[in-house]
Amino acid sequence: MKAYQMTQAGQPPAVCDIPVPEPAAGQVQIRIGACGLNFADLLMAKGTYQETPPVPFTLGLELAGTVTALGAGVSAPAVGTRVSVFAGQGGLAEYGVFDARMCTVLPDDMPFTEAAAFQVAYGTSHLALEHRAHLQPGETLVVTGAAGGVGLTAVEIGKLMGATVIAIARGASKLEVARQAGADHLIDAESDDILGQLKALGGVDVVYDAVGGDLFKACFRACKPEARMLVIGFAGGGVPEIKANHLLVKNISVIGHYWGGYLKFAPQILTGSQATLLDWYREGKLKPHVSHALPLEQSGDAMELIRTRKSTGKVVVKMPGSEA
Repeated sequence: MKAYQMTQAGQPPAVCDIPVPEPAAGQVQIRIGACGLNFADLLMAKGTYQETPPVPFTLGLELAGTVTALGAGVSAPAVGTRVSVFAGQGGLAEYGVFDARMCTVLPDDMPFTEAAAFQVAYGTSHLALEHRAHLQPGETLVVTGAAGGVGLTAVEIGKLMGATVIAIARGASKLEVARQAGADHLIDAESDDILGQLKALGGVDVVYDAVGGDLFKACFRACKPEARMLVIGFAGGGVPEIKANHLLVKNISVIGHYWGGYLKFAPQILTGSQATLLDWYREGKLKPHVSHALPLEQSGDAMELIRTRKSTGKVVVKMPGSEA
């Protein structure tokens, strides 16, 4: 089979021919239909992600496909079941073997391209806004990187939770994507006075920041008393420093949020969140936005779309013969 692998540290990944893996005890084999890409894949390719595995390894944190074989001791999900998996690696391949407990059964009408784009982005935003920041109806939420993979889902979920949503993104086309996802107010990330615009809108109760750098600073200064700032990532490259005395004066909370970390210490929270999100999907309340779906042979091009910020929503890689 073919897989997009890191074979040597410091060298770019490439499509390789490797044996089809067989499931061990507790695992299932999956014929992968699609793999959703994340900013973390770029960090793993550089060896700078906090959970980068040793080489060689196959890139791709999240995937969707069909169960094709069961390892010893596994009775479910049954062969033929359509599932999604957050695996941490192994998604950019035609087949993979994964812990059966990590599989989520998909709605029958959910295409693999949407399922592969669903878990990390929607899961990150739902858990951040509901579990960590306790976003309330009527509050004002600002989302940076609002047209990106996680940012767009934060706009969508924030609006669904009853917030007034301010979207910050770069350029008119990306802001239009955020508007279609439910944003009430739009701010171009290249504006000269983002702080002034946020203050003119009355300030913010919750900040969802996946960018860092100067945007974080502007949002911080626009916070109302008792605001909550969610630290999601640093796609802009700058890790901001926070002055503790400013937190004290305005009673602001800064909350770190790493969705994948819950797999280790509270997986039941992720399970409950995913159940809620899939219910919303079935009810038509969530509409995954996939701007690009490329074949496995173009995995490098798909990664480049994320690196250069030329995508909106999610970028997905489809496997040969995939149904959707």
